[in-house]
Amino acid sequence: MASEKNILVTGGAGFIGTHCALQLLQGGFKVVLIDNLHNSVPEAVDRVKDLAGPELAKKLEFHVGDLRNKDDLDKLFSSQKFDAVIHFGALKAVAESVQHPFRYFDNNLIGTINLYQAMAKYNCKKLVFSSSATIYGQPEKIPCVEDFPYGAMNPYGRTKQWCEEIAFDVQKADPEWRIILLRYFNPVGAHESGKLGEDPKGIPNNLMPYIQQVAVGRHPELNVYGQDYPTKDGSAVRDYIHVMDLADGHICALKKLFTSENIGCVAYNLGNGKGISVLEMVAAFEKASGKKIPIKFCPRRVGDATAVYAATDKAHKELGWKPKYGIEDMCAHQWNWAKNNPMGYQTKKT
Repeated sequence: MASEKNILVTGGAGFIGTHCALQLLQGGFKVVLIDNLHNSVPEAVDRVKDLAGPELAKKLEFHVGDLRNKDDLDKLFSSQKFDAVIHFGALKAVAESVQHPFRYFDNNLIGTINLYQAMAKYNCKKLVFSSSATIYGQPEKIPCVEDFPYGAMNPYGRTKQWCEEIAFDVQKADPEWRIILLRYFNPVGAHESGKLGEDPKGIPNNLMPYIQQVAVGRHPELNVYGQDYPTKDGSAVRDYIHVMDLADGHICALKKLFTSENIGCVAYNLGNGKGISVLEMVAAFEKASGKKIPIKFCPRRVGDATAVYAATDKAHKELGWKPKYGIEDMCAHQWNWAKNNPMGYQTKKT
């Protein structure tokens, strides 16, 4: 099936995009990446090619482009036929979205609408959409099940929720569309080679890249937001998933798009199904790295939920997907990436 399938990956130079691109190449797909390099670098794509090897690297194309620019999309879609799209391209920081909501509406909503329109125009109607657990907000009960109502608590979460609702509307209007919405929890870890990983520009908004940057001396301490949550240790509880498990989830979703007729528009959680607190994650990383992570407790952040983790039975049953990696692997692989690339994809301090 895979050999002749050409997959467009938006946000393809980013953390999840690069890991997914590698898995796609190794799964026999042709891959075209588009990214505006807002929070990524071309070096990451070069490393995907290195890891894939010279033969598979020939099946990877990279284009710098912005989904907000319809001309960029037209140029790409008119140049070749795509069998499906995996749509990662978006901004993704909760706190930043609270401060700069227009930035999120512009990037995440307008970019996604433009993409849907380009796909319809060029008759590419198979989509895997990168959604988020933030669409659940703080649910009344946990674990989160896919039929829970929407309850996003911040502008970032609302953009993902609205993009999902647009997808349902698009598919309802034109039943030829097959759309899978993957609601991720918190992607962490890195490729086990230590050559691919998360390298955010500026001060990280997510826990694990922040921890790793403290471990390699780029920041003096880790800010932990909130120590008075009603959880076992007072810190917020999340569901962490290894980025390679996440990449595999996208391969499973693609295969379903290509082999099942009446998918419609359907959502799946991708998580580990276990709640891990911020302080437990810090302790696990300290164990994996042998480094002490100094902590500074700060007030809770606006828009952060207390505890969110996934029920993953539906993905297991319908996609045949199950996570392979636990918290020890996540931390060991993250540390392997960090110690080999203390400045991320930059080779030296600038």
